[in-house]
Amino acid sequence: MARQFEQTQSDLANREVEGSAGGGAVTVRCNGQQRVIGVAIDAAVLEEGPEMVSDLVQAAVNDALERSRELAARSMEAILPPGMLPPGVL
Repeated sequence: MARQFEQTQSDLANREVEGSAGGGAVTVRCNGQQRVIGVAIDAAVLEEGPEMVSDLVQAAVNDALERSRELAARSMEAILPPGMLPPGVL
């Protein structure tokens, strides 16, 4: 089981998800270990001012992290016996 867990963690480090906000004007990529690995901001968004940029980046990061948590939970569910994930993880 420990080997499976280590392999799953390694796999998650190499898998990516993407979150976005503003209709795709801001996108954030995270790996399956909830680490941000990339941010892209459409140049037009920068003209909207710092508060708008901040709001969109925050929303995109939250979206990407949620998708990353879901990916991790599905991966862990595959190696854990039924009912072993904490409540609210999926």
